[in-house]
Amino acid sequence: MNIQEKTTIGDFVAQDFRTAAIFSKYEIDFCCKGQRTIEEVCAKKDINEANLLNELNAVLATKNDSEIDFNSWPLDLLIDYIEKTHHSFVEEKTPILIQFLDKLCNVRGSNHPELFEINELFKGSAGELAPHMKKEELILFPFIKEMINATKSHGSIGQPHFGTVKNPITAMMNEHDAEGERFRTIASLTNNYTPPEDACNTYRVTFTMLEEFEKDLHKHIHLESNILFPKAKALEKFFSTEE
Repeated sequence: MNIQEKTTIGDFVAQDFRTAAIFSKYEIDFCCKGQRTIEEVCAKKDINEANLLNELNAVLATKNDSEIDFNSWPLDLLIDYIEKTHHSFVEEKTPILIQFLDKLCNVRGSNHPELFEINELFKGSAGELAPHMKKEELILFPFIKEMINATKSHGSIGQPHFGTVKNPITAMMNEHDAEGERFRTIASLTNNYTPPEDACNTYRVTFTMLEEFEKDLHKHIHLESNILFPKAKALEKFFSTEE
């Protein structure tokens, strides 16, 4: 990877998702705030830039046989993957987690009042993610696929009602930021998903599921914010230069 002054955190993770573990180690948000450069984030968080780059380069220098190279995928395939993998995950896990969190609040809330805030935060996230994904599935993703099909057929694209693809993407990115912040609070309230000593099996399973949900959300947001959205904006720019 050719590291330049403007290389962003998102560029690293788009190139090799294994670098996400390094950023997580330093508590650097690689999904919602992936547009920052290494220099910017190191200065803000007082991290030794040389040490961080050495760790990142060590990962990039090793052969990666297991991680999927999403950055090389056609955009229509990436969209289908996001919908069938990550959107489906959210839809499947959300009602289960709400059921478990409600139960914990009823049974264990008196001894662990933080559960009420965790429950409220997760329900807030669930309430925002559902329409967020529908807007992608019904508005943004179809337009991106329209551009892809026009590229394949050497055709043209119609003027979308939202003006430019940058507008819905900006809205989606803002919503990504909100969910990233919400889950940072959940992680803090759960002591990074560590159950208390008196936790029952339901307590432990719920925290494990919450952590799994956050990890999936991070990858979900990464695929959109760091790969799909920048390429969609570049694709639209290609059509505007043809006119």
